[in-house]
Amino acid sequence: MTYLLNFIVWNPSTTALHMGPLDVRWYGLCWLTGLALAYFIVKWLYSDQQVKSEYFEPLYLYCFIGILAGARLGHCLFYEPGYFLTSWQHFVEMFLPVRFVYGPPTANGGWLYSVTGGAVAFTGYEGLASHGGTLGLMMALWLYYRRTHMNLWQVLDDIAIATPITACFIRLGNLMNSEIVGKITEVPWAFIFERVDQMPRHPGQLYEAIAYFIFFFVGLYIYRRHKQWAGTGFFFGLCLTLIFTFRFFIEYTKDVQEAFEQHMVLNMGQLLSIPFVIIGIVCMRRGLEKSKKVKE
Repeated sequence: MTYLLNFIVWNPSTTALHMGPLDVRWYGLCWLTGLALAYFIVKWLYSDQQVKSEYFEPLYLYCFIGILAGARLGHCLFYEPGYFLTSWQHFVEMFLPVRFVYGPPTANGGWLYSVTGGAVAFTGYEGLASHGGTLGLMMALWLYYRRTHMNLWQVLDDIAIATPITACFIRLGNLMNSEIVGKITEVPWAFIFERVDQMPRHPGQLYEAIAYFIFFFVGLYIYRRHKQWAGTGFFFGLCLTLIFTFRFFIEYTKDVQEAFEQHMVLNMGQLLSIPFVIIGIVCMRRGLEKSKKVKE
């Protein structure tokens, strides 16, 4: 128990507020805050670049659905395929924010509906993967491009400038949930996640949130200095390179998320980060070369 005197004890409620029978969780609130900030940032970028206003509203809808669907499917298929692909009930849980609870129904903070042999609990989407969210976003932007015929690189760059601030709030949501915890450590800023155990651990979620917050201002600063690079793919590449390079190395401070990662040289998060880093470097190089040709 001496740990309690030296480190930060962390056990906040996962619920931000109550709305009748529905609990609004910090995780969902952080997601919505991050997406709302991205909405206003991209709206400002479109205005700054004199893009027609009618092109903006469908962009947000495409992105919201793409990120949520991609993040959810990414978690289920990358991290828990053995659970979600073994029965029709679990398969349904991939798409609906519920859990099938068997045996006598018990209150678990969500709505319960009785079914034969158990109940259906409203849980919200428990499990969202950033790599899947990125893939879902890229697919959504492609569909948006097919509809509007805007310059695809301009769309990618504008979204990329806003993405880190959304990623920052998503990681703050993970922190409020005491999930994706770090490895055991004795650094003085270690957190004791009481819902996990009584051991001091790296607050990996906080590391990422701070890094993404900084990346957002780095991208914004470069944009204000070099607006001519918007539409070349440079900012899209910068976002991917910064975020997923950091993701690769920060994984060394994190505890394994799933048992199958225990003996892997590189965990799933690192393996999934490598392709994004490569794509990011290629896009940055392409953007700089294209900008140079325009100057000439």
